[in-house]
Amino acid sequence: MFTSLVVTLTYLRRNRVQAELAETFGVSQSTISRAIAAMIPLLGSVLADHVPTVDDVDNQRRHIIDGTLLPCWSWVSQPGLHSRRHRRTGVNVQVACTLDGALAWVSRPFEGRHHDFHCLKQSGILQGRNTTSWLADKGYIGSDMIIPFRKPRKREQPLWQKDYNFRHNKIRVAVERAIAHLKTWRILHTDYRRPYNTFATTITAVIGLYFYARSE
Repeated sequence: MFTSLVVTLTYLRRNRVQAELAETFGVSQSTISRAIAAMIPLLGSVLADHVPTVDDVDNQRRHIIDGTLLPCWSWVSQPGLHSRRHRRTGVNVQVACTLDGALAWVSRPFEGRHHDFHCLKQSGILQGRNTTSWLADKGYIGSDMIIPFRKPRKREQPLWQKDYNFRHNKIRVAVERAIAHLKTWRILHTDYRRPYNTFATTITAVIGLYFYARSE
């Protein structure tokens, strides 16, 4: 079991090809595949208590919201995975962090075709919350969060709006750093190659590992 765990953590951290892992550990590729398939759901189950839910998000703190695409292979049976914005296939997850950049919550995955604001509404985090002091980018136009001004068509944007957007982006960069830290688990940053029906379980396991490492 210990070796299976090491193999699985190596796979999740670096998204190494299973045949390469098999060569490294001196076993067959099918053995590596079975070990990963067995250990990932176990990790997700064991670490579930470390993963913040919607109810765990502190209503007394200001948060920054953003969405990110976790890429995967294109599957004929899953045409909704293609994101026009990113021009690739994957799943959309919503992320909340505090103003100091501490990751506070990650949503369940949604098909990549969906817009950020749609995914955020479906996640349930907005229900029963006053989010007027939260920050987000232009992908959340229509929400009551603080968002940048859009550039007017066919005319210059006023200087005060440019200054406002500049200051807004300086604060909002914290969530981009939080997402970058989460994606140091390369399985979330580079194409996911295993069957699509295992992707959600893998995402859950990695989020559990991320929050567990920061709880120590």
